[in-house]
Amino acid sequence: MNTKLLIKNIKSLVQVREPNFLKVSGAGMKVLPCIENAWMAIDNGIIADYGSMEDFPGIEDWKGIEIIDCEGKLILPCYADSHTHIVYAGNREGEFVDRINGLSYEEIFERGGGILNSAKKLSEASEDELFEQAMVRLKEVISQGTGSIEIKSGYGLSVESELKMLRVIKRIKDLNILPVKATFLGAHALPLEFKNDKEGYINLIVNEMLPIIAAEKLADFIDVFCEQNYFTYEETKQILEAGKKHGLMAKVHAEQLSHFGGIKAGVECGAISVDHLEFCDDTDIALLKQSNTMATVLPGAAFFLSLPLPPARKMIDAGLPIAFASDFNPGSCPSGNMNFMMSLGCVQYKLTPEEVINACTINSAYAMNASHEVGSITIGKKANFFITKPISSYGFIPYSYGSNLIESVYLSGVKQ
Repeated sequence: MNTKLLIKNIKSLVQVREPNFLKVSGAGMKVLPCIENAWMAIDNGIIADYGSMEDFPGIEDWKGIEIIDCEGKLILPCYADSHTHIVYAGNREGEFVDRINGLSYEEIFERGGGILNSAKKLSEASEDELFEQAMVRLKEVISQGTGSIEIKSGYGLSVESELKMLRVIKRIKDLNILPVKATFLGAHALPLEFKNDKEGYINLIVNEMLPIIAAEKLADFIDVFCEQNYFTYEETKQILEAGKKHGLMAKVHAEQLSHFGGIKAGVECGAISVDHLEFCDDTDIALLKQSNTMATVLPGAAFFLSLPLPPARKMIDAGLPIAFASDFNPGSCPSGNMNFMMSLGCVQYKLTPEEVINACTINSAYAMNASHEVGSITIGKKANFFITKPISSYGFIPYSYGSNLIESVYLSGVKQ
């Protein structure tokens, strides 16, 4: 169905970019191109044109068209959430109380909590149960403005359960509601049965899981949790290189709980992104400057776990691009609300509204290899955008951190 949509009197059309503009770095992140008092045209799910109301097109050129008046309202491209774990079973609210009572992330893991807790629950859930639970979360984040999403496996930790997760992600992707990227994160933790045989588990990932995943086209990326008590720099590189041989682009969970070489491993393997970065140092910043790897900060995880803040301000000032993602997962960030991530970016990281919007749209789209189709208001890109309630400016979104300022969300030009 070829649907045409014409939106007029837009108070501000935000994040307007030229085609082939894939990311923004350093001082450029303070620049957010907008058209004030604007119009935008959608044709067959794609952004067809836009401009100032002074040049509003003649309606006779748009037969059978729906016209929306956006008086006093802003339009932004939907957020791209480039790091989530929304396919999981149950929750981990008990660990929330454990942390309040003083236990660390590592101590909870040693007691069989954390990732191993989620893996146990996931192994007991059916594919249909996982799909239904994930769809509830997906609908929630769409209502909060997310219009493209990456989803990881990693709570399976066995051939059967990892494939089950990835098949659920493929079911979500095949619905074609929004762009979905799948990441194989078999190297998320060491399953109990391999507690004393890490090499055996890595061999399982490389020799058994990866060939099936590649044959069934179940993943776009491969990811590793490079961290003390998880996977070393050398093991991370070994797993990423194995994934690349099967056509999977690299990502890394890097420097979250300590400085452990994840950024270095990611850059050396040509990773599209390295994520978390709480313990990123000056050497890492220098490495990233010489690469095409996106530094991705997950403000919700650092907030929820009370971790040191990644040096996002320092990284931008050094000339790097920064992306934000939610890390929506049951253990370290049970929220995919990107509006809140932007508020954290402004309040805790001292980023400007322009910088956090760039981090949550064009740069986070780059971090999931999708900035050619989403992440900005650009002719030819998917018409994935949201209309705000009447507000004073885009800075009001991170300022009003507890308010829902989104009136409606459109994916491929269709109201959700």
